[in-house]
Amino acid sequence: MCGIVGYIGYEQAGPFLLDGLEKLEYRGYDSAGVCLNNGSELVVKKAKGKLEVLKKMTENGSTLSGTVGIGHTRWATHGEPSDVNAHPHLSESGRFAVVHNGIIENYQQLKEYLTAKGIEFRSMTDTEVIAQLIEYYYKGNLIDTVIKVLGKLEGSYALGVISKENPDEIIAVRKESPLIIGLGENENFIASDVTAILSKTRTIYRLENNEIAILNRDGVKIINTDKDEVIKQTETVEWDVSAAEKGGYEHFMFKEIMEQPKAIRDTISPRINNGRVILDEIKLTPEEIKQFNRINIIACGSAYHVGVVAKYIFEKMLRIPVEADLASEFRYRDPIINDKVLTIVISQSGETADTKEAMKEAQRRGSHVISIVNVVGSAIAIESDDVIYTWAGPETSVATTKAYSTQLAVIYLIALYFGDILGTIVSDEYSALVEKLEQLPDKVTEILDNKEKIQYLASKYFNSKDIFFIGRNIDYALSLEGSLKLKEISYIHSEAYAAGELKHGTISLIEQGTPVIALVTHEELIGKIVSNIEEVKTRGAEVMCIACDDHPEIANIAQTVFIPKVCDMLLPSLAVVPLQLFAYYVASLKGCDIDKPRNLAKSVTVE
Repeated sequence: MCGIVGYIGYEQAGPFLLDGLEKLEYRGYDSAGVCLNNGSELVVKKAKGKLEVLKKMTENGSTLSGTVGIGHTRWATHGEPSDVNAHPHLSESGRFAVVHNGIIENYQQLKEYLTAKGIEFRSMTDTEVIAQLIEYYYKGNLIDTVIKVLGKLEGSYALGVISKENPDEIIAVRKESPLIIGLGENENFIASDVTAILSKTRTIYRLENNEIAILNRDGVKIINTDKDEVIKQTETVEWDVSAAEKGGYEHFMFKEIMEQPKAIRDTISPRINNGRVILDEIKLTPEEIKQFNRINIIACGSAYHVGVVAKYIFEKMLRIPVEADLASEFRYRDPIINDKVLTIVISQSGETADTKEAMKEAQRRGSHVISIVNVVGSAIAIESDDVIYTWAGPETSVATTKAYSTQLAVIYLIALYFGDILGTIVSDEYSALVEKLEQLPDKVTEILDNKEKIQYLASKYFNSKDIFFIGRNIDYALSLEGSLKLKEISYIHSEAYAAGELKHGTISLIEQGTPVIALVTHEELIGKIVSNIEEVKTRGAEVMCIACDDHPEIANIAQTVFIPKVCDMLLPSLAVVPLQLFAYYVASLKGCDIDKPRNLAKSVTVE
């Protein structure tokens, strides 16, 4: 999730822009830049790496002249981290500059159109298309031009635009990506988060989708794309700075749980075009894909749990044998792998030591490697044969939530893409699954909007010594993640078990009052998991169920959190959300350090 800041006033903008970008560093980034109008031209300074590089380049902004400017910290999606790909981006003549958060899904088509018109691009980003479009369509009225360009863009965006032609103005636009307007005295601001501007003002407007703000030194006017003025109420920010960095949430983990609908949408949307899954990142030909006789999935921690879910999905939908391996075990078991085995490596950071070495081992044995990674330009991303980025944005909390969910989203995309090529998914089923996949973010939002019961159940069990999770089939795979999430942030002993194994020893751990969380979403096995629930209840367990809302009768058996019914393939993305929230609320009630649990690190770069 990139960061935007902008300033128009009577002070020198450079130092403020750098200070604002520093306040946005927590969001994660791989490059930073600023653009100022010095009265005669737009001057851009940007650099790959930490903000400190940019500060040294500009002597903390003191060498930058101008009282109007925009700044940006970039988390790379399109184009590797580099000076050239960093924002802001100029149009070909240098008359217009743009900063952008989000993803322009149709940028490739727009770029091809402009290239055919003779426009030369400098970067590999989707953002530069916006700057070039503004110049291409500009006929003397910047607002009319911006509105026309917005009609050409598909995707999500928060934009800040400055122009040599309109030296006393900043244009800001929002669609899907957050953007706020700060109101000062003889100065005004734009930012992706209030933390960037709290040193100057606490009075803000929050832009809504398809709203355009026109900022000058003396005021702000907000219009819609029909140029009708929008009257908005100001908001006074009462948060302290540390709270503002979390967007008003108490913890980064909760913020990241709430960001999952957008993260899933950002991962899925650019890869679906006219009802078809398009994975341009994969260089494998259909003929090569048909030659694979097995898939190996390698990962650690939560990413491994995604792999276990993927095993069930791939085997059912692709009819190919699948193994899910812990990377630390795979490296040392003399695995049977050759060029007929496809290896899928999953890592949020792209730097996980065991996963990286396991990947190299698979490559040495001739296997083609596709990595699923969040961090652009990371070691695993660079060294794998193909990489599919999750585009989850940075995760600050050690306990992963939105990275897990976006990794699952990529698994669905691969399943559909391969199933289409292999002919294992019939046409009607394929179309229905793609449609349901596109609806997934809204289903997750529905769960997040009704989280109060989960909070209540957490209040009942937060003092527990042990909590067990049970499930069958894909529900068992998901229970592994639910258990891990609880133990890593609440420090409660927790285990996940395949429900059919209860009588083979596990049920001896159940005693009066033992909490058991049962996943009851896999349609084919609901009768069997209900029998398992009765087994543990008979031994005194207090059971909490997660079930689909087309089975209301489950509430007669145990306390139940209902999720929307979707096809079996997509259910893990919905069922995991109550598990994440339950773990969060339990840890919060216990007063644990949720974002930085003891003994854990975000990226495990050693064995």
